Formats: sequence, structure tokens, C-alpha cells
Amino acid sequence: MLFTKATPINLKKHPEFNEKWLQERITDDPGLLGLGDLLVKDVERSQPRAGRLDLLLTDPEANTRYEVEIQLGATDESHIIRTIEYWDLEKNRYPQYEHIAVIVAEDITSRFLNVISLFNRSIPLIAIQMNALSVGEAITLNATTVLDLVSYGTDEDDEPGQATDRSYWEIKGSTDSLALADRLLQLIHAQRPNLELKYNKHYIGLAKNGIADNFVQFRLKHKHVIVEFKIPRNEITSSTIEKSDLDSLPYSTRWGRYRIR
Repeated sequence: MLFTKATPINLKKHPEFNEKWLQERITDDPGLLGLGDLLVKDVERSQPRAGRLDLLLTDPEANTRYEVEIQLGATDESHIIRTIEYWDLEKNRYPQYEHIAVIVAEDITSRFLNVISLFNRSIPLIAIQMNALSVGEAITLNATTVLDLVSYGTDEDDEPGQATDRSYWEIKGSTDSLALADRLLQLIHAQRPNLELKYNKHYIGLAKNGIADNFVQFRLKHKHVIVEFKIPRNEITSSTIEKSDLDSLPYSTRWGRYRIR
């Protein structure tokens, strides 16, 4: 077996593989970023009094847009500020979508990673380190997510006034979808027999002795149920779901959940 050593390429200093080249590669295949099956909504998108956004990507099924800014070399203050500014402009112009800011750079230093982490607590922000490698006569791109979204819980749905009962979901969903939730609970009982359904305004969760344990949530519709599993995205789980006959929906990066219809 022949092994070829991969040689790193400094895109910032390379005469041909420049930022425009990297932007075109991501435009051709947004999957390079590792953010899922996204579509390109716009390239070099004009911003009111604020320059141009490198890439606007969209996940139409999840109603989410990604404001992507690309920088060769190490990230810096202007790159971070520009990314957040474009994210804020797009969010205010199109509030009907969920918006996520994405910083892409060849090198995200520990200093600026700490700064980005602070923003990440209040702004949905992803930082991706993108490196180019020469392998024989081929060029390959490797993306590493060095900062992902903060995974948010849904405790607010359990506040006073948010709790409901079974009759509420018989109307909002249907008796058939509620019966399906019961059957799914029976499957869960094979591993966790002490759990029961907990009825909330926006979803049906799980509880043990009245205490929420929402590693699985059910969102009832009239003719089906969307089941959400709180599991960090990984290749093994994703591949298992893709190879199954399950009707899977896009992974919810914002909430850290796999979703099955």
C-alpha cells in the first residue's frame, strides 16, 4: 500500500489558491464546512453601508440562515466584528429566519478563540478552521469546528403557564398522534421504565417523579409525530440514521438534536 504525506498549504501566501478560490470551493460544495446539507442563497451579498457578506447559506427545512465570513491566515478583530455585524444586519432584515454567524479562517488562535467564546454565549456563533493540504497531485480541504453553538435547553417551556395536560394535545395534535407518543414511550420504558410523558405547551417531554428529563421530546402534529433526540452530532449516529428507513429531518445544530418524523 502506497502512502503519500500530506503537505500543508498556506493559502494566504499562495499565488493561486487565494480567498476567492476558497470561496468558490465552498460555494460549489457547502458541505465542506461540516454544517449539514446547506444551500447557497447568495455570494458577496451587499450590506447596507457595511460592505459585502462572503456567503449566505440556508437550511430551508430548518428555516435557518448562515452568515459566513472567510479569512485567510489568522483571524483578527476586524474579521470577528465584520462577521457579527453582517449577522446582525441579516437578522434584523429577515427576522422570520434563525440566523447563525460563521467565522472561517485558516488559523483561529487561542487568543481570539477566547474572545469568540465570550460572544458565543449570547450570539449564535460557529468558528471553523479551514486548512488546505496537498496530497500528491491533489488538493484537499479540511474543516475543523473549533467552536460550535451553545446547546440550549428548553426549561422556559416548563415555567408557570407553560405546562398543559393530555386533553390540550388531543386538540393541538390528534388522538392518533398522541397514541403514537404512547407507543414511543413504551419503547423508552425498555431502558428507562420510570419515565412518564410531561405535557408542555410547545412539546411533550419526559419526566421522572415530576422532574423533567427531556433527552427525548415529541412534537405532535395531526398525522405524525416529530421525535427529537438530544445527542451531539457524530458520524456514526448520522450514518446509522441515513441507512435506516426512518424519515429523518435536518439535524438541529442550535438545539443539539437529531429529528425523526
